[in-house]
Amino acid sequence: MSRNAVETVMGAVVLVVAAVFLFFAYTTSQVRAVGGGYPVSANFTRVEGLRDGGDVRISGIRVGSIVSQSLDPQSYEAIVKMEIDSSIKLPSDSVATIASSGLLGDKYLSIVPGVEDEFIKPGGRITHTTPPISLESLIGQYIYGQQSGQQPKQNNGGAPSK
Repeated sequence: MSRNAVETVMGAVVLVVAAVFLFFAYTTSQVRAVGGGYPVSANFTRVEGLRDGGDVRISGIRVGSIVSQSLDPQSYEAIVKMEIDSSIKLPSDSVATIASSGLLGDKYLSIVPGVEDEFIKPGGRITHTTPPISLESLIGQYIYGQQSGQQPKQNNGGAPSK
């Protein structure tokens, strides 16, 4: 009989510890959805590594999330639809860039607000966009440049070359 009581108490302790862990994980993560936002879209030539549900950030602060991605059949550009927190008003000349959280980190959408007095309306579009920088293509260009025998030009301190 005492063995069943010990097993019951140990089971309860395990459940309490699991509940505390889940509560801690939920409160410290940024998984919560931004509520009450307005839709905005942006067209990109490439959206490598971007995913639905990803962050939209301004100055590193999460202000929205990516809702969906689709392909424009006329221009073959990627259309990224996002939801921006309703307390944030984006100037019409804002720039959207796909950035990375580190060398191999997650991709997110970074918005650099512009200076215009006019704001993007709900359902509007960010017209100025920058595609992501591809680490693979940069490495390939560097390796290809080295293999082809190209040497970087050296500056001789302003001395004329002979």
